[in-house]
Amino acid sequence: MSPPPSIASVETAEAVVVSPPRIRLPLPSADNTSLAIGLVVASTAFFAAGDVTAKHLAATLPGAQVAWMRYVVFATIMLVGALAVSGPRALRPKRPGLQALRAIAVAGSALFFILGLKSLDVAQATAIHFMSPVFITALSIPLLGERVGASRWAAAAAGFLGVLLVVQPFDARFTLAALLPACGALSWALGAVVTRKMADERPETTLVCSAVIGLALLSALVPFVWRTPNAHEIGVAVAMGALSTAGHGLLVLAFRKAAASALAPFSYVQLLFAGVMSYIVFARVPDVWTIVGCAVIAASGLYTARRERASAKAPKVSSRFAVEPHAIADTEAAR
Repeated sequence: MSPPPSIASVETAEAVVVSPPRIRLPLPSADNTSLAIGLVVASTAFFAAGDVTAKHLAATLPGAQVAWMRYVVFATIMLVGALAVSGPRALRPKRPGLQALRAIAVAGSALFFILGLKSLDVAQATAIHFMSPVFITALSIPLLGERVGASRWAAAAAGFLGVLLVVQPFDARFTLAALLPACGALSWALGAVVTRKMADERPETTLVCSAVIGLALLSALVPFVWRTPNAHEIGVAVAMGALSTAGHGLLVLAFRKAAASALAPFSYVQLLFAGVMSYIVFARVPDVWTIVGCAVIAASGLYTARRERASAKAPKVSSRFAVEPHAIADTEAAR
């Protein structure tokens, strides 16, 4: 899966709770921002390629098994990398309960998305999954105590309208499979909100917890649907996990070089890559409504990113909850 357009709002949305002390970091230079934008665009290409390989595998293997295979590669890389960088402390979370909840939510998002790919084209599934900002807006009120303004609700409503244009629920061709990536978006949104409540956690700890707990959860499901893969499928699965992990690595590097609010609009390039790669690999051409819906989703997200960036620059008179860029990047880890 790809990172939905919730990057800026996850970083800068204001919840009325006390924040931990914030570390002052050097302001990113113009050169760093340009490089970071390039890294984000490159990461979306890797994520789209990972989704295309997932759809290829989902044609012959159960969706839960495909998600599990992706997690095997992801967990292996994350566990080895985190232990190499931080040692055993990477395995000691400060908030184990929230870490478990986040890991379950992110794993659920991956599972729902891949199940949806069995019936939907990659561009459609990606566009539907990009409705997660609507759910983040809704969940932020009861779970984070946020005050959500009319403009943010309007942008969320526009994004939801874009998803409806893609799904076409009243068309005879509508399939209930479209609800699967929507459930994935809801699960993803829950993971994003929980991430915002763990700003004091080390990023490597969050990554390891998401990888290990998610793998354990999917491992419990796989025996019920297991089909022994052939050599080709194993090779594709390794490529799928490597592509997704590489995309995540590029995303983390980007967030270290520039503010997430500046990078958020470029996550929508994912929709373009998804459509192009779907055409190249599966000869599937997005219909007019899918293209229009994607444009509406992107427009609503770009508006939100602009508003959030302006809000981030405005002086604040009270202590606000803030998430450092690494926390936003962590939410993409399992996709």
